[in-house]
Amino acid sequence: QVQLVESGGGVVQAGGSLRLSCAASESIDSIAAMYWYRQPPGKQREWLATIFNSGLTHYQDSVEGRFVISRDSPKNTVYLRMDNLQPEDTAVYYCNYENHWGKGTLVTVSS
Repeated sequence: QVQLVESGGGVVQAGGSLRLSCAASESIDSIAAMYWYRQPPGKQREWLATIFNSGLTHYQDSVEGRFVISRDSPKNTVYLRMDNLQPEDTAVYYCNYENHWGKGTLVTVSS
């Protein structure tokens, strides 16, 4: 059973940046696509970004241009770089592939 562990969350002021990491317990070389999601307080989980093993990426409109997803296969890790964070970005952030989810990492953006 592959495990995913997110890290890198924390408290940041509006306009700040964070880089989230998602470490997989096994090789991600054969994984066709990996995803980042988030769940704001009191709201449903929403998709943010996808990275395919070709390197192709897709983003939700609200984060395109501010967030960048990347993957480091030798480290079995996927990243989410987040710039110009705003209070509405406050959420628990999760990485995912197929039916595998991590426990999430909390990002809090203060105004």
